[in-house]
This record gives sequence, structure tokens and C-alpha cells, in this order.
Amino acid sequence: MNNLAGLLQRHLGQAPKPLYREFVDGAWRLFTAQDIAGMAARWQQAFHNQGFEKGDRVALCLKNGTTWVAIDMAALGMGLVVVPLYVNDNAANIAWCVAGSEARLLVLENARMLDALRRTDRHLPPIVCIEADSQVTTLENWLPKAGEEFTVEEVEPDALATIVYTSGTTGPPKGVKLTHSNILSNVHAVLKAVELNATDRVLSVLPLSHMFERTCGYYLTLHAGVQVIYTRGIQQLVEDLATQQPTMLIAVPRVLERFKARIEGKLAGSFFKRQLFALTVKFGWLVYQQQANALERVVYGLLRKLVAEPILTKLGGKLRMVVVGGAGLDQRVGRTFIGLGLRITQGYGLTETSPVIAGNREGDRDLDSVGAPMENLQVRVNQAGELLVRGPSVMLGYWRDPEATRAILDDEGWLNTGDQVEIRDGNIYIKGRTKDILVLSNGEKVPSQEVETAILSDGIFEQVMLVGEGRAYLTLLAVTQETDRNKLIRRANEKLKNFPRYIRVRRVIALNEPWSIENSLLTPTLKVKRKQVYEKFRTEIEKVYGETG
Repeated sequence: MNNLAGLLQRHLGQAPKPLYREFVDGAWRLFTAQDIAGMAARWQQAFHNQGFEKGDRVALCLKNGTTWVAIDMAALGMGLVVVPLYVNDNAANIAWCVAGSEARLLVLENARMLDALRRTDRHLPPIVCIEADSQVTTLENWLPKAGEEFTVEEVEPDALATIVYTSGTTGPPKGVKLTHSNILSNVHAVLKAVELNATDRVLSVLPLSHMFERTCGYYLTLHAGVQVIYTRGIQQLVEDLATQQPTMLIAVPRVLERFKARIEGKLAGSFFKRQLFALTVKFGWLVYQQQANALERVVYGLLRKLVAEPILTKLGGKLRMVVVGGAGLDQRVGRTFIGLGLRITQGYGLTETSPVIAGNREGDRDLDSVGAPMENLQVRVNQAGELLVRGPSVMLGYWRDPEATRAILDDEGWLNTGDQVEIRDGNIYIKGRTKDILVLSNGEKVPSQEVETAILSDGIFEQVMLVGEGRAYLTLLAVTQETDRNKLIRRANEKLKNFPRYIRVRRVIALNEPWSIENSLLTPTLKVKRKQVYEKFRTEIEKVYGETG
């Protein structure tokens, strides 16, 4: 079967097995493949009733859950194309993606953003709202009470499965065209790199509109028959971990950073507890690196029971692995959780590659590396130091944007990731994004992302962005409650001691208002929109350089 919906269909001939767990109407409920297929059949009947044909687009702006899965399976099974959207995105971006994809239907979680969408002046298709609302067609009115049997149609090898709009940090979102075979090839490759057990339970945290979650936390788990638990939300994440006791978590580094900050907050009042925690992490890391002596191993065994296990119990006590991707992992964060005895597996990829390019395998112990490429991919580094990738999971191109496609994908099928890398002993080491490299007026190059990550390890800084392209020195835009600029400069540079001496902050522009999705300075995946931030504070930036030359 070359249709992604076949991943669900293959379970239907087997004994019912709980594949999903979701909080519905005040209680946790289990769903089998048969339950999902029944829901999907109703959606397929509705699509048929409305005259949908292969290739038609269906836009989903929904929170994670079995409804998302059922609609996706229904659409894919009929050869429709799914356009996933972020529920926390601003109306302008959502309207841009809906209009650009020429979706025949938009399915919304609720009508909260309807007025904002209508004010964008973009053409909107018919809208169906999951939650009842008088402003729009409701699910109850649109969806038939029952459908025929869930069906999965054969599709061509290059048939489009989805258009996934990128976050758009440097401009309007671009629609990545991924086929059924693109995604299936990535699923099969990842299954050979990461071991899954039939008893595993994966907690779903990232939005399904994010290709990392969609491939690894949905299609991959469905293929393997692994149960997925949908967290109620980021605010309830720790509680859901404790009560649902997953064995695996797929997350971006920010989730681990929050866990680390929460743990450190609990230890803040006790010097003794902080020291025990630090020793546990230190010895645990040495054991992981296979560098601990006999005494250190014994001490760690005691500390693990005394310190690490009570902490990990707060996270459910059953976690055997956290798969991290979507951004670079701070070594301090990784060492902390590995030191506590939790396995951290890093993955690396792009939406344009369905998405996984590389990942750590069991036994990898170098946190600087994102591991070896998937076995069905070719990789090489061009003269500019950028990683090029070729293989079956590489996208067809960008939706109706041949110029952008040509800029990233050549005639031989090599996709330029834009990431500066080194490849050593078969493993990939990410050095930074080409577009995030600042070049000072003296020709010195600054890896802005690495520098910003280092500065953010000081809690005085909430959000930061470096500027200085073509200038004589670096200036830091910083969202912070601290107003003493000299103090901010000193604290920033204390974190840059391990960088070359020319990488130092000379000026800080302190800002009070956080950058957010609502004020259009962050993407839905919480990446800084560098161009928009620069334009918003251009006057302040120009003033700094105007005064100092």
C-alpha cells in the first residue's frame, strides 16, 4: 500500500488494540483503530457528499487529538491533500495559507478567530467548526451520522499527501509539497534507527501541524502500533506525565529547558540539595560517557536512588527515552537529564525532508552530534560548508513557487538545507544556519544562533537577537526586566568567554514587551522572526550605530 492511510487500514483486520488516549468530556478515553476508522468513514462520506475529488485541499486548524487523526486519515484515504495549520498562529498567516493552497474546506477548532480571519480580506472557503457556534457551520450539521466503510484508494507514487507551510521566519510561509511516498520512506528509515516496543506509550506534546510530530509522533507510531497519549496542553504537561506514565516523549529542546528550570526552582532554597543534584548529574554523565571509576559508579548508584529517581517519578517514572528535535539542544540541558539517567536521542531534519535527516543511535554519546543520516539518504557538504541532502524523503518543491524551489533544490535532486555542518566519522555536526551567520564589517563571521543560545543560559535574558551585519561590532536586542545596560552587557559577555574574542556584545537595547505570536514577532513554533524584529526596532538600532559609528 502506497497510501499513508494504509497505516490505519492494516490494523483493522487485527484484534482491537488501544492506539490513542485522549482527555474527552472530563475523563481519559481509549480509542482503537476501529474507532478511528469509524470516525474517518463519516468524514469520507461528508467529503463525497460535497463532491470532493482527488487532489482537493482540506485545511485543518485543530488541536492534537483523534479528530485530527480521523480527518487526516479520511482525506488521505480519498487522495485529498491535507494542509495543517497552527491553532496558535495569527489570523493573517492562517488566511495566507488557506488562500494560497486554495483549500476547499477549513476545519477550525472553534470560532474564536473567525472575525479576525474575515478581516484579512483573503478569500476563505467554507468553514466547519468542531465546537458549536452560531457564526459558522458546525460539525453536527456538516458531518453525517454514519458513513460507509472506511476506504483507502491507491495513489500514484508521486501523489501529493500534504502541503505544509513553513514557519516563515524571513518572509511569508512557503508551502512544502510532500507526497505519500516521501513520508512513508521517512517512516521506514526512522523505524530502522529508533527502537520501538509494542508496550511503548508516547506522549504527544508538539502540534501535529509540525512535521516532526506528524511523522514521528503519528505516522511512525501508527505503523508500529504504539499507543499515543494526547496531552491536555503545555500547562498540564507535567501532570499528564505523572498520571499517564508514558515511556517516550517527542519534544523540542524548549520542553526540556522548562523541566530543568522547574527542577532548579524546587532546589533553589537548599544549598545541600543543589549540591547533591549537581553531584548526581556529574557522576551520571561520567557513567554515561563510560569514564567513571569504580567509586564514582557506586556513589552514582546511591545518588540515583536518592536524587534522580524521585525527580524522574515526577515525570511519570516510566520514561525510557526523550527524542529531541526541531532546534539545537543545549549541552547543559542534555547533560542534566542524561546525568539523571534519562536517555536523550537527538534528531535533525527539515519540513522539506519529511522531516528526519539524521538521528542518534543507541550507543551514541556525543551531544554535539545529531547522529548519522538515515540509511536511505545521501548527504554531502558543498564549498560553502552547507549540508546537501538527496533521497526519497526530499520534497517535490514549494507549492506554486518555482523560484523558491530552484533556490533550494537543484536539477539532480540535491536539497540545500542551509545548515552549516561538519561530517566526522559518519556523524553530522550542526554549526549554524547560513542565513543566521552575521558578517561584521571586518569580515569576521558570527554564528548568531550559537551566541544567542549561550546568552540565554543566563536567566536575566528572556529573549534575545543579535544584530551587526556589516557593522563594526555586535548589538544585542534583549527582552528583559533588567534596566541597567552596563550590567546586561557584562552578563552577556560572561556567557561568551568560550567564543573568539571578537564575539562580544558592545551595546544592549533593553526591551520590556515580550516577542510573541500575537505581535507577529514569533512563528507558531516560537522561532524569532528576525526580519520583523529588526524592522520593528530599526530606529533604536540605527540610533545605536549612529551614535557610535
